[in-house]
Amino acid sequence: MRPMFVYLLLISVPTLMSADFIITESEDHEVGYGSRSPNYQPLKTLLKKRSTNGLRNKDREKIQVYSLKINSKITSRFAHNVITSRVVNRATKSKEALFEVELPKTAFITNFTMTIDRVKYSGEVKEKEVAQQQYEVAVSQGQTAGLVKVSGRKMEKFQVSVNIAPAKKVNFELIYEELLKRKLGKYEMILRVKPKQLVNHFQIDAHIFEPKGIAFLNVHGTFLTNDLDQAMVKNRTETKAHISFKPTLEQQQKCPDCNETLLDGDLIIQYDVNRDLSGGDIQIVNGYFVHHFAPANLPRVPKNVIFVIDRSFSMRGLKFRQTKLALLRILGDMSTQDYFTIISFDSTIEKWRDSLVQATAENVLQAKRYIIYLQLGAETNINDSLLLAISLLDTAHKQKLPERSVSMIILLTDGDPNVGEKDPVKIQINVKNAIQERYSLYCLGFGFDVDYSFLEKMALDNGGVARRIYDDSDSALQLQGFYNEVANPLLLDVEMQYQENAISELTEANFRQYYDGSEIVVAGKIADNSLDTFMVEITAKTASSNLSLEEKVNVSEAERILQYQQYVFGDFTERLWAYLTIQQLLNQRISADAGENKKLTARALELSLKYSFVTPLTSMVVTKPEENKMDVIAMADKPIKNAKRQKQQNRKYSTVSPGFHLRQRGTLLSGASPTLNFASSADHSVTSVDGDPHFIIQLPKQLNAICFNINGKPGSILNLVTDLKTGINVNGQLIGDKKIENNQTLNTYFGTFGIENRKINMKMAVTTEIITIYYNEENTIIPWSTTAMLTYESCAVSIRKEKDLTITMGDGATFVIVLHRVWKNHPLHRDFLGFYTIDSHRLSNMTHGLLGQFYHDVPYKVYNIHPGSDPEKPEATMVVKGHNLIVTRGWQKDYRLNSKWGANITCWFVHNNGKGFIDGTYTDYVVSSLFD
Repeated sequence: MRPMFVYLLLISVPTLMSADFIITESEDHEVGYGSRSPNYQPLKTLLKKRSTNGLRNKDREKIQVYSLKINSKITSRFAHNVITSRVVNRATKSKEALFEVELPKTAFITNFTMTIDRVKYSGEVKEKEVAQQQYEVAVSQGQTAGLVKVSGRKMEKFQVSVNIAPAKKVNFELIYEELLKRKLGKYEMILRVKPKQLVNHFQIDAHIFEPKGIAFLNVHGTFLTNDLDQAMVKNRTETKAHISFKPTLEQQQKCPDCNETLLDGDLIIQYDVNRDLSGGDIQIVNGYFVHHFAPANLPRVPKNVIFVIDRSFSMRGLKFRQTKLALLRILGDMSTQDYFTIISFDSTIEKWRDSLVQATAENVLQAKRYIIYLQLGAETNINDSLLLAISLLDTAHKQKLPERSVSMIILLTDGDPNVGEKDPVKIQINVKNAIQERYSLYCLGFGFDVDYSFLEKMALDNGGVARRIYDDSDSALQLQGFYNEVANPLLLDVEMQYQENAISELTEANFRQYYDGSEIVVAGKIADNSLDTFMVEITAKTASSNLSLEEKVNVSEAERILQYQQYVFGDFTERLWAYLTIQQLLNQRISADAGENKKLTARALELSLKYSFVTPLTSMVVTKPEENKMDVIAMADKPIKNAKRQKQQNRKYSTVSPGFHLRQRGTLLSGASPTLNFASSADHSVTSVDGDPHFIIQLPKQLNAICFNINGKPGSILNLVTDLKTGINVNGQLIGDKKIENNQTLNTYFGTFGIENRKINMKMAVTTEIITIYYNEENTIIPWSTTAMLTYESCAVSIRKEKDLTITMGDGATFVIVLHRVWKNHPLHRDFLGFYTIDSHRLSNMTHGLLGQFYHDVPYKVYNIHPGSDPEKPEATMVVKGHNLIVTRGWQKDYRLNSKWGANITCWFVHNNGKGFIDGTYTDYVVSSLFD
């Protein structure tokens, strides 16, 4: 007769007794910060045996793990992990074995199967109450159970016990999925390796596929020796990576004649993807998309921080010492652009300064002294401390804080409010009414005694997050790790706008801030099956400008790229969408009222069941098939810490750039890529330089243009525009062909332009690769592969992907730079740029330069037109600036409307580098630097 057994997965919490045999997912999603990376995701697989009779060591060795494999597929940050263990009982009597795995709290178990005597027992995800009733019937029949419990700061320990008959084998397979979260500039997965014995077939395979390209890959292990390192194989291409670890028995041994294993530690995989200032990375599979957005090369936004520190008596000892140490380090890392102050509280409240002060070296030093001598008090007055912090921010914003800055309050406490307002609900209401969605509140709860649900709801109500700080020797590092995540804001009021009526079931698409080193992830369903081009517009505020980015993806091409990738597991975008949606619904419940909570719960449950995710609302029941019934032999779910009232916040943040227009959420920006009018005006000139380099001057009230070439040397920098009155200056640097063929003259082109507006302290360096904007001592880098728009106080910059750049200088002129791409790896030519001026009449009469001198009317007369040596090119005499010049009728290319083919423009060509037509000679316009 086969022995009876039950698998139960139980995550225990203080209020849940193990006798309940209930496994629930904690809704307490805090992440501790320690000496490890913030993205700590260990995975420990352990198989050991248990016996109520107390087995001797030699008996224990009869249970053998002969195969242990971990296979991880990571596609666009979404991890699909399969752990397989095969066990045999080599004893002469039945033994009980324990299968144990550690997985991240943020992961969702999706399947667990066990095969005994060729009979497969599979898991089925059910609503928690239904599963509980089914399971209690099984327990009443006397079946035994294993458990799943909390393991450390961020892990859940999956345990399953099974009674194995002599000479029998058992196969375990656990599958879980997780979205890797980017923190501090990297993704990280840690596989905890502790088999506790030598394993004949031990193997770890991790496959990474990132269509955007892998920027770096680091793999190391805390247990690796020189011999074990030989078992590690790493292969990486531009978009893929494969890490394989397959040690032999000899490599696993601690010593040649012993059975102890060296496999005891963590295998750590870290990577990031290629990034630039663009609209992000979009993947599409079978009608679902995922959009990752983490722009680089942006200036940081100044921040205003008030630290609200609990100094009540309960903080005594290690907590208070670690808090002081963390604050000293944090203060030392603050930028001089930031403003800050400190409030400490017990039953009384103390301000370090009456207002926020700039983080100068002297102010930081004084603040450190204050922290060093800070003394403990008695009780805890959270309500009045937070209201004071909000009042200080209100006053500071009226007086001196930067208009574009991030204001935040960081509360650190270990206790419950017991002075002043004591009701947590009333405190939450008071704080929310005072902040009014203007500032972010971050709540750090110290230790396990703190009322974490109170802090979590208060933080989520006010645009922040809550984190639990573990009372340990590395508490200071945990605090500093959290601060580093929010230390460098890059964007404000981020809004992702997708095509109206084409996209449905979007996850959260509006964000108050984007911080350096993090990532924004949005997923959704493509409702329009006939959609050819997927498009997103992103609007946000940088430290000094309004930013608009556009990304377009051909739907068929995007699906084709992923269709044949072996690293892709099924419809991963759909599962990622479901995963992200469930996580967000669970978070929204925390702040929802009763009616809204019910709707959010129903939707999260629906998705959990549909996609077989073990969440706080579901459990996995493992059954064995019988003829007329299904017997429950295991149940897996996740613990609910405590019931919380929740409210969904639907904030809308929009950025409207001057002169542009936003529609409702879900529609596209109009004006983000303006159509330029390049038509000549009868009242002002239109000038350009393009090609080799050909200068074209269309003077006011003249039918024909005048053109000339400059045969300069590669590397020479020429002044094109200088207006001392408006402060606008434009220079261009020449580049040459890669080589000269058939003894011909070396062709030169403009490869770099430098544009400067001294009145607003702005400079731009434009190359064929990137556009770099320097504004108020900060710089923004944008690649030509991006469609974007930035608006500043008196300037707007618009980039059309791989086409052109438009710079509008407020009431001044508009400049257009056209990008020319040659064939990739062309043996002769290089990529180059063209420069065009629109509305040149807006610059002053003092304007000069090779182009600028023609921005206002230059009288000339052409007469004596007669045939030239080329019948198609007549010659004539031009009288201009007191010179009689021989000119030739011809044409040049204008690439303003078509950068590939251009349009023919007829003109009178002035020979000899424009001599006589330009003031002086072209060498008079050579300058020493791009911004000279």
